Amino acid sequence: MTTTVTPTAPADLRAYVDALAPRQGVWIDGHGTTARAGATFAVTDPATGDAIADVADGQVPDAVAAVDAAARALPGWAATAPRERSEVLRRAFALMIASSEQLAALMSWENGKALADARSEVTYAAEFFRWFAEEAVRTEGEYGSSPAGGTRTVVTHKPVGVAALVTPWNFPAAMATRKIAPALAAGCTVVLKPAAETPLTALAVARILTEAGVPDGVVNVVPTTDAAGVVTAWLEDARVRKISFTGSTPVGRVLLKQAADRVVNASMELGGNAPFVVAADADVDAAVAGAMVAKLRNGGQACTAANRLYVHADVVEEFTEKFGAAVAALTVGPAFAEGSEIGPVISAKAAKGITGLIEAAVAAGARVTHQAALPEGHEAGYFVAPTVLRDVPADAEILRTEIFGPVAPIVTWRDDAELLELVNGTEFGLAAYVFSRDLKWALQTAEKIDAGMVGVNRGVISDPATPFGGVKQSGLGREGAREGIREFQETQYFSIDWS
Repeated sequence: MTTTVTPTAPADLRAYVDALAPRQGVWIDGHGTTARAGATFAVTDPATGDAIADVADGQVPDAVAAVDAAARALPGWAATAPRERSEVLRRAFALMIASSEQLAALMSWENGKALADARSEVTYAAEFFRWFAEEAVRTEGEYGSSPAGGTRTVVTHKPVGVAALVTPWNFPAAMATRKIAPALAAGCTVVLKPAAETPLTALAVARILTEAGVPDGVVNVVPTTDAAGVVTAWLEDARVRKISFTGSTPVGRVLLKQAADRVVNASMELGGNAPFVVAADADVDAAVAGAMVAKLRNGGQACTAANRLYVHADVVEEFTEKFGAAVAALTVGPAFAEGSEIGPVISAKAAKGITGLIEAAVAAGARVTHQAALPEGHEAGYFVAPTVLRDVPADAEILRTEIFGPVAPIVTWRDDAELLELVNGTEFGLAAYVFSRDLKWALQTAEKIDAGMVGVNRGVISDPATPFGGVKQSGLGREGAREGIREFQETQYFSIDWS
């Protein structure tokens, strides 16, 4: 189905954005303020390239002021009863769900994702508030006797302190709540730098938290075009004791080096290159349905996206035909066009890079088997046609890099040893997917894959109740589950002499 790039954002969304006071988008001590230098930057609609709003452009002085506020608020928030912190997060969950339509539309506007994707993200993002509201009161510790006798040991956990959070543009609500919720549950205060492409969603979340009862200074947000300057200022500030970053592996390496200078507690959720394995005995229809989600959720702009599809020779023709037909039938268009299923990618640079990967793969011998139609008038936006590639050479660049777009390269495999060599032949190890009717084989294969998370016969693996994270160059630490709150706590133990 072909759409046109004409529908605009609803009038009530325009009013919602204006109410965010984006020119006062530096959020410090519970209220919006202009940047100290007075600068602003434009947030644009990826579907049209048009400006949505001007947002305060925070710089190093604003970053320092945010830490000032977080440091002042830390003693009081850390001493707040876990049940009270829990109730604040529970209210934030309820408020976020109540605002779901506005938040989804806002995300679609500044990020470009289809409304269906945005609605799912709001639900997912809000769930982190509910999950960590429940975890906030699980204040378990340990008690024991020294093996040598004569003393008792008590192990407990305390908030790590002021936490610096850095989030990407692809899931602007969920990546913020996945970090803010456990930090607040643990008793930390935070300073957040959202991506410059999508600051409006982060500002909306900050206002929801204030409405939920988060005290002034506990959550501070600094949108900026000077990400390096702002984050460096935080890592050089002795009051900041935690850095939690989601983004590219090259940037993560830089931040880890900076964090090492002061031995700052660091969590890193970095790049991915997820393999999607289809076995000879797989339910092909189920594998196709799983691939549509794993590959094309958020237009392929996800670190967990299926980046390389390894399909057994016995079923590759059937899989390619069915999967390709489903991809070709997708409706591409702006979020506010009726029926849109895939939106634009985030920027002109991203679109050019993805198109270049397709062209290079074809030049190396791959062939395009299926492709969706682009909307009429797409030239003004950053649209890339969802594309299926076959006969992709094993050494093609598209298999070695994170595509971050709606392109599915299919590689044919024949034996298990060959498969594992291909699957593990990457520096990344975030997510993977395995489809087979033989559960024993699927689990044995999953255990041999170098990845922090593996979906077995399903294309979705993210869940607030599970530990999200990778191995190798895909990061350090875990988000979600009990592990998520531990990332924002220090362990302390007391040796007690009762003699």
